[in-house]
Amino acid sequence: MTIGRSGGTPPPNPKAASTAGDRKPKTIMDKLETGPGNAGSPKDGSTTAATATATATATKSTTADTTAGGNAAGRSDTSSSDGTATPADGTAESTTEKDAKGDKDDQEKRDPFASFGPAPTPVPTRIGRATRAVGRFLTHEWMLAALGSLALAVAMTWPTLRYPRYTVPQDYWDPSLQAWQMAWSGHALLTDPGRLLHSNAFFPERWSFVFSDTLLGYAPAGMIGTGPEAALLRYNIMFVLAHALATFGAYVLARQLGSGRIGAAVAGVTYTYAPWLLAHAGHLNVISNGGIPLALAMLARGHGWSLRHGYRPEKRRVGWVYAGWLVAAWQLSLGFGIGLPFAYVLAGTGLVAAVTWFLRRWVVRPVRRPFGRRLFAANVVGGLIFAAVGALLALPYFTVVELHPQAERTVADLAWFSPPATGFLTAPAESRIWGDLHEGARSTLPWQPEMTLLPGYVLYALALGGLFFSVWRVRHRLLLLAGVVVSMVLAMGTELFDGQYTYVPLFEHLPGWNGLRTPGRLMLWTTLLLGLLAAGAVSAFAGRVRKISAARIPSWPSPWLRLATLLPLLLVTVEGLNRTPHPVVPAQPAAMRTVDGPLLVLPSDQNRDQPIMLWSTTHFQDLVNGGSGFSPTLVEEVRQATITFPDQASVDYLRTLGVRNVLIPRDQVAGTPWEFTIDAPVDTLGITREEIGDVVVYRL
Repeated sequence: MTIGRSGGTPPPNPKAASTAGDRKPKTIMDKLETGPGNAGSPKDGSTTAATATATATATKSTTADTTAGGNAAGRSDTSSSDGTATPADGTAESTTEKDAKGDKDDQEKRDPFASFGPAPTPVPTRIGRATRAVGRFLTHEWMLAALGSLALAVAMTWPTLRYPRYTVPQDYWDPSLQAWQMAWSGHALLTDPGRLLHSNAFFPERWSFVFSDTLLGYAPAGMIGTGPEAALLRYNIMFVLAHALATFGAYVLARQLGSGRIGAAVAGVTYTYAPWLLAHAGHLNVISNGGIPLALAMLARGHGWSLRHGYRPEKRRVGWVYAGWLVAAWQLSLGFGIGLPFAYVLAGTGLVAAVTWFLRRWVVRPVRRPFGRRLFAANVVGGLIFAAVGALLALPYFTVVELHPQAERTVADLAWFSPPATGFLTAPAESRIWGDLHEGARSTLPWQPEMTLLPGYVLYALALGGLFFSVWRVRHRLLLLAGVVVSMVLAMGTELFDGQYTYVPLFEHLPGWNGLRTPGRLMLWTTLLLGLLAAGAVSAFAGRVRKISAARIPSWPSPWLRLATLLPLLLVTVEGLNRTPHPVVPAQPAAMRTVDGPLLVLPSDQNRDQPIMLWSTTHFQDLVNGGSGFSPTLVEEVRQATITFPDQASVDYLRTLGVRNVLIPRDQVAGTPWEFTIDAPVDTLGITREEIGDVVVYRL
């Protein structure tokens, strides 16, 4: 019985049938299958099906492949009388054995077209995608720059973090004050925000928190931990982070303006570790300047502007503009000593940029250069936020000046702190490289900490080279040079023409400028501009090295060329090495943890009172003592009235102020009037005396 088209009785001569089948013209697939990789393949139905399937795969879709394979298999077999399929070639092998053998051959055979296409892309898993995302984040330039800045800060400020709960850089006077400021701001915001500006020190004075720069921007850090040791740890951590932020901010600014990586690194290192800044290691409000270049970089990026490429509207990013204004406001909250000149620079830069843009669009070359409403709105909103923060921070200072006229700075104060021109070539004693060599030059300066203004001889040399060989355009180099000259002239205060045409007009007419009695700190802007000039020179040199390397075979820099590009960075880093002392801060007496306020600690003066303020950070009891930017009249009166303590007059005076307890540490009385009166009888004064540890406590 014939089944299908190829049915019927099997040929009596299998060999003849096989020979007849071999005479059929070979297809392309037959030739491929009989090639070196498929020699001796069986001719059973499974093989025929696989061949047909492969042929159909090359010409039709997957669905058609399956159909073709099934039909081919059906045409190759016949059915026996019992209904069992019999192979057409007449072999004696059973169907089960041939199917198994065919499956094995199919697994062993390779798709002949697999070698002609790319390997399939593996589908990433969720873990793989997350790992790659983390890897990209950690290896991004900005992340590497931030980590490098932090590592460099730890190394360059060492041993600040060696004993961070017991020592501070430079001395323990101003650092103790600033450690107390951070602790008080955090404590007040957590417990009684309304009392923030009326601190526990200088009792019973009000507005005592704004007697100097407040470091209010560090208040979130002040919310963590209590007591003097926590305050010192916090101070040292912020000291290191301030250096890291300054390096990172200057690096980012140089990169945004168009510098290369090594040039930007030079700008970051010189801005942070210039020798003149080593004299201010005890002034965290001066060291905390990293928000200045960072805010400028963010604003430039948001406006799509750089020195090398100019204004590119397609690069505008409104989010960066908002971020830049917020960072600028945060920088202002750290203090007006550095923040006020920054505010005027921002205002002046914004005014010049607006006028220049207007003239270029409507007068010089009336070509549409889009600015955008969103960008305009971002600047208006950001500028208003910045101005509001500045106004809110400034109002208490005006109140303090009204209540304490002696707090107002005068031209005479300005003259005392104005450095001569030789200060720009003189390094402070804290410089490891130049400190000893410049000892003679420092001896001629009346106030060395504010008059040793050397930004670095290497920086001078690189900036000078940047005037002639740079990636910046000539007009930009000249503008940077003009900024350097102007900032240096202003930094001299009254030394040049008595300041009548330079600093004094600003001092007398610009709002708030009369609070800046230390003009030498404007050297910060000189250092930043010199660093940008140096970055242009180093970037041009690195670009020249790349061109030389491209002409080499093979085209990569030799080790000497690589070292040459890093040499400027190495030199400015070495010139910034310090030998800053790290004294141990006087430990808190046990009595300061148990005695209530209001209290007075004797002896009292400007320097002694600053560690005493730090001692009060356990409970923040009211404290008559206080040391800050100026001494209120009341504090001076208390110090004079208590020279004879304990006696009836001093006791009565303190009672009128509301003082309840007086503490005299025995280790502090040597060379003071209390060396002889600390053990005097007090029975007739109506007070009691007890000793807590090494402290004598008088209860009024």
